[in-house]
Amino acid sequence: MSDSVYIKGEGGSIIKMDLPLPAVIQQRLSKGYLQHVNADGTPYKEPVRSRPAVGAPKADWVGFAVAESARRGDPLSPDAADALTKQDLIERFGTTE
Repeated sequence: MSDSVYIKGEGGSIIKMDLPLPAVIQQRLSKGYLQHVNADGTPYKEPVRSRPAVGAPKADWVGFAVAESARRGDPLSPDAADALTKQDLIERFGTTE
């Protein structure tokens, strides 16, 4: 029996997916385009995201920027975060306020 998670797609549908997730799905989840939810669609309580390492993939920085900007009260969409360069993300979100 494999582990699985529930993912809310961009259209709002909830899909049960086996782990490990395909790379494309994991990247979209990391960036914040998809959401990890409970089976009933309620938000899954994710652990607080820690700041990625400078050498981490850009997708990790995009996801961190989306979560951190929401925490700071100035939410950034995944598209807006993805439009920034990795260096911009590091400079803007690399330190906690």
